[in-house]
Amino acid sequence: MKKDIHPEYRPVVFLDVSSDFKVLTRSTVNANETIEWEDGKEYPVVRFDLSSASHAFYTGKEQSLNDRGGRIQQFRDRYAQQQKKDAAKAAAEASTEDAPAATEAEQTADS
Repeated sequence: MKKDIHPEYRPVVFLDVSSDFKVLTRSTVNANETIEWEDGKEYPVVRFDLSSASHAFYTGKEQSLNDRGGRIQQFRDRYAQQQKKDAAKAAAEASTEDAPAATEAEQTADS
């Protein structure tokens, strides 16, 4: 490697601010802050919002979007509601069609 053209590869602490998860690794990222690590030495620290310790996929916590159910289930629920409405409408029409026929039969029987 050529000297003075590559960034410095050094130990850096990555800190997940949402779960206070820390990992010490090596990186070329520039950091202005430092933090004291478990070994007593100070290392540059890079703060970030999301890691495997706080991400819903890795922690098993459900996301709010998943609470609504999937698209297929939403379609099935909507279609089931429509089928119930159609069945109720057909039953109402059948009962109104049967009612005049019954009254005509009663009128002919009474005469």
